[in-house]
Amino acid sequence: MTATTPILLKMATQIGLLVLVVSMALTVYRIVRGPKSADRIIALDLLSILVVALVALYAVFAGEESFLDVATAYALVAFLGTVAFARYLGRSTTNRQRNKVIERPGADHE
Repeated sequence: MTATTPILLKMATQIGLLVLVVSMALTVYRIVRGPKSADRIIALDLLSILVVALVALYAVFAGEESFLDVATAYALVAFLGTVAFARYLGRSTTNRQRNKVIERPGADHE
């Protein structure tokens, strides 16, 4: 931030950066803890959104517009990564269900 930047803007961006970092820490906890794969995918998507917000807010804090290009590019890549990860988990679940043997009561097992 430059010397002519209003003090209120500087304080607001610092508080916003702090809130985003705490949110990212809680999101990483959710990614590690689970409990299900769907929770991890949603947390991973949330983490990518928080990273984009962090980069955009840092662009305001630093007064550098070039960081906004980085945030846009990261948002596009993160979206594709989330979709690919969700498709992978969806296919693995479908394959497990196909390979599951359903036993009928009274059926001969040879």
